[in-house]
Amino acid sequence: MALQNALDARFTDCGLTLHPDKTKIVYCRDESRRGTHPVYKFDFLGYTFRPRLVSKKAGGMGVSFGPAASPTALKAIRGTIRSWSLHLRSDKALDDLARMFNSYIRGWINYYGRFCPSALQPTLWSIERYLARWASGKYKSLRRHKRRSRHWLLRIAQRQPRLFVHWPLLHGYGRTMGAG
Repeated sequence: MALQNALDARFTDCGLTLHPDKTKIVYCRDESRRGTHPVYKFDFLGYTFRPRLVSKKAGGMGVSFGPAASPTALKAIRGTIRSWSLHLRSDKALDDLARMFNSYIRGWINYYGRFCPSALQPTLWSIERYLARWASGKYKSLRRHKRRSRHWLLRIAQRQPRLFVHWPLLHGYGRTMGAG
Protein backbone atom coordinates (compact mmCIF):
# COMPACT_ATOMS: atom_id res chain seq x y z
CA MET A 1 0.00 0.00 0.00
CA ALA A 2 2.90 2.36 0.72
CA LEU A 3 4.21 1.84 -2.83
CA GLN A 4 0.83 2.66 -4.32
CA ASN A 5 0.55 5.80 -2.16
CA ALA A 6 4.02 6.91 -3.27
CA LEU A 7 3.10 6.33 -6.93
CA ASP A 8 -0.15 8.24 -6.46
CA ALA A 9 1.71 11.18 -4.90
CA ARG A 10 4.29 11.24 -7.72
CA PHE A 11 1.61 11.10 -10.42
CA THR A 12 -0.30 13.91 -8.68
CA ASP A 13 2.88 16.03 -8.72
CA CYS A 14 3.01 15.51 -12.49
CA GLY A 15 -0.65 16.44 -12.92
CA LEU A 16 -1.78 12.86 -13.55
CA THR A 17 -4.14 10.54 -11.67
CA LEU A 18 -4.12 6.78 -11.25
CA HIS A 19 -7.29 4.90 -12.13
CA PRO A 20 -8.45 3.30 -8.86
CA ASP A 21 -9.73 0.07 -10.45
CA LYS A 22 -7.06 -0.41 -13.12
CA THR A 23 -3.97 0.45 -11.08
CA LYS A 24 -2.58 -2.42 -9.06
CA ILE A 25 0.77 -3.61 -7.81
CA VAL A 26 1.71 -6.94 -9.40
CA TYR A 27 4.21 -9.39 -7.95
CA CYS A 28 6.39 -10.69 -10.80
CA ARG A 29 6.95 -14.22 -9.53
CA ASP A 30 9.75 -16.26 -11.15
CA GLU A 31 12.62 -18.55 -10.09
CA SER A 32 14.41 -15.87 -8.08
CA ARG A 33 11.25 -14.29 -6.58
CA ARG A 34 9.23 -17.07 -4.97
CA GLY A 35 7.08 -15.08 -2.56
CA THR A 36 3.32 -15.01 -2.61
CA HIS A 37 1.09 -12.09 -3.41
CA PRO A 38 -2.62 -12.00 -4.28
CA VAL A 39 -1.97 -10.35 -7.66
CA TYR A 40 0.65 -12.11 -9.76
CA LYS A 41 -0.59 -11.53 -13.33
CA PHE A 42 -2.00 -8.70 -15.43
CA ASP A 43 -3.32 -8.00 -18.93
CA PHE A 44 -1.89 -5.26 -21.12
CA LEU A 45 -2.32 -4.61 -24.88
CA GLY A 46 -3.80 -8.06 -25.55
CA TYR A 47 -1.12 -9.92 -23.61
CA THR A 48 -1.30 -11.64 -20.23
CA PHE A 49 1.89 -11.28 -18.23
CA ARG A 50 2.31 -14.08 -15.69
CA PRO A 51 4.82 -16.71 -14.51
CA ARG A 52 5.47 -19.22 -17.33
CA LEU A 53 7.62 -22.26 -17.86
CA VAL A 54 10.32 -21.29 -20.38
CA SER A 55 13.48 -22.84 -21.81
CA LYS A 56 16.66 -21.15 -20.61
CA LYS A 57 19.48 -20.02 -22.86
CA ALA A 58 21.90 -22.12 -20.82
CA GLY A 59 19.67 -25.17 -21.30
CA GLY A 60 16.95 -26.69 -19.21
CA MET A 61 13.61 -25.28 -18.16
CA GLY A 62 12.70 -22.62 -15.61
CA VAL A 63 9.99 -20.22 -14.53
CA SER A 64 10.06 -16.67 -15.82
CA PHE A 65 7.60 -13.79 -15.81
CA GLY A 66 6.56 -13.13 -19.37
CA PRO A 67 3.81 -12.28 -21.88
CA ALA A 68 1.58 -14.41 -24.09
CA ALA A 69 -1.71 -13.72 -25.86
CA SER A 70 -4.45 -13.10 -23.33
CA PRO A 71 -7.53 -15.33 -23.13
CA THR A 72 -9.77 -12.37 -24.00
CA ALA A 73 -7.70 -11.61 -27.12
CA LEU A 74 -7.80 -15.26 -28.19
CA LYS A 75 -11.57 -15.33 -27.64
CA ALA A 76 -11.92 -12.24 -29.85
CA ILE A 77 -9.80 -13.90 -32.56
CA ARG A 78 -11.94 -17.05 -32.44
CA GLY A 79 -15.04 -14.85 -32.73
CA THR A 80 -13.60 -13.21 -35.83
CA ILE A 81 -12.79 -16.62 -37.32
CA ARG A 82 -16.33 -17.77 -36.58
CA SER A 83 -17.73 -14.64 -38.26
CA TRP A 84 -15.92 -15.54 -41.49
CA SER A 85 -18.21 -18.58 -41.91
CA LEU A 86 -15.45 -20.45 -43.72
CA HIS A 87 -17.40 -23.68 -43.75
CA LEU A 88 -20.23 -22.05 -45.74
CA ARG A 89 -18.02 -20.68 -48.53
CA SER A 90 -18.14 -23.76 -50.76
CA ASP A 91 -18.21 -21.48 -53.81
CA LYS A 92 -14.58 -20.48 -53.12
CA ALA A 93 -11.41 -22.44 -53.86
CA LEU A 94 -8.83 -23.08 -51.15
CA ASP A 95 -6.39 -20.54 -52.59
CA ASP A 96 -9.20 -17.94 -52.67
CA LEU A 97 -9.76 -18.52 -48.95
CA ALA A 98 -6.03 -18.18 -48.35
CA ARG A 99 -5.95 -14.86 -50.22
CA MET A 100 -9.00 -13.60 -48.32
CA PHE A 101 -7.81 -14.42 -44.80
CA ASN A 102 -4.00 -14.71 -44.78
CA SER A 103 -3.49 -11.03 -43.96
CA TYR A 104 -5.57 -11.38 -40.78
CA ILE A 105 -3.83 -14.59 -39.74
CA ARG A 106 -0.39 -13.12 -40.48
CA GLY A 107 -1.17 -10.10 -38.32
CA TRP A 108 -2.26 -12.27 -35.40
CA ILE A 109 0.82 -14.47 -35.68
CA ASN A 110 3.18 -11.50 -35.92
CA TYR A 111 1.60 -9.67 -32.98
CA TYR A 112 0.44 -12.36 -30.57
CA GLY A 113 2.98 -15.00 -31.57
CA ARG A 114 5.96 -12.73 -30.96
CA PHE A 115 6.68 -13.84 -27.40
CA CYS A 116 4.88 -17.15 -26.90
CA PRO A 117 3.66 -18.68 -30.17
CA SER A 118 2.45 -21.83 -28.44
CA ALA A 119 -0.32 -19.82 -26.72
CA LEU A 120 -1.72 -18.98 -30.16
CA GLN A 121 -1.71 -22.54 -31.52
CA PRO A 122 -5.09 -23.75 -30.16
CA THR A 123 -6.74 -20.74 -31.81
CA LEU A 124 -4.97 -21.45 -35.10
CA TRP A 125 -6.16 -25.06 -34.92
CA SER A 126 -9.73 -23.72 -34.93
CA ILE A 127 -9.02 -22.34 -38.43
CA GLU A 128 -7.99 -25.86 -39.41
CA ARG A 129 -11.28 -27.27 -38.12
CA TYR A 130 -13.24 -24.71 -40.15
CA LEU A 131 -11.18 -25.50 -43.26
CA ALA A 132 -11.90 -29.22 -42.79
CA ARG A 133 -15.61 -28.41 -42.51
CA TRP A 134 -15.27 -26.31 -45.67
CA ALA A 135 -13.71 -29.28 -47.49
CA SER A 136 -16.55 -31.53 -46.30
CA GLY A 137 -19.07 -29.15 -47.82
CA LYS A 138 -17.10 -28.53 -50.99
CA TYR A 139 -16.30 -32.11 -52.03
CA LYS A 140 -18.84 -34.93 -52.04
CA SER A 141 -16.20 -37.57 -51.31
CA LEU A 142 -15.43 -35.84 -48.00
CA ARG A 143 -19.01 -35.34 -46.80
CA ARG A 144 -19.72 -36.81 -43.36
CA HIS A 145 -16.03 -37.80 -43.04
CA LYS A 146 -14.32 -35.49 -40.54
CA ARG A 147 -11.12 -37.50 -40.33
CA ARG A 148 -10.85 -37.86 -44.10
CA SER A 149 -11.34 -34.09 -44.46
CA ARG A 150 -8.58 -33.39 -41.93
CA HIS A 151 -6.22 -35.81 -43.71
CA TRP A 152 -7.02 -34.22 -47.09
CA LEU A 153 -6.21 -30.82 -45.65
CA LEU A 154 -2.97 -32.15 -44.14
CA ARG A 155 -1.89 -33.52 -47.53
CA ILE A 156 -2.53 -30.09 -49.08
CA ALA A 157 -0.49 -28.49 -46.27
CA GLN A 158 2.39 -30.87 -46.98
CA ARG A 159 2.30 -30.15 -50.71
CA GLN A 160 1.84 -26.38 -50.37
CA PRO A 161 3.17 -25.48 -46.91
CA ARG A 162 3.02 -21.72 -47.55
CA LEU A 163 -0.57 -21.55 -48.84
CA PHE A 164 -1.90 -20.49 -45.43
CA VAL A 165 0.50 -18.49 -43.26
CA HIS A 166 -0.33 -20.49 -40.12
CA TRP A 167 0.51 -23.88 -41.63
CA PRO A 168 4.28 -23.65 -41.05
CA LEU A 169 3.64 -22.84 -37.40
CA LEU A 170 1.12 -25.66 -36.89
CA HIS A 171 2.68 -28.38 -39.00
CA GLY A 172 6.33 -27.70 -38.17
CA TYR A 173 7.61 -26.39 -41.49
CA GLY A 174 9.48 -23.52 -39.88
CA ARG A 175 8.87 -20.17 -38.33
CA THR A 176 6.37 -17.73 -39.91
CA MET A 177 7.53 -14.46 -38.39
CA GLY A 178 7.55 -11.81 -41.10
CA ALA A 179 6.07 -14.22 -43.63
CA GLY A 180 5.08 -12.37 -46.74
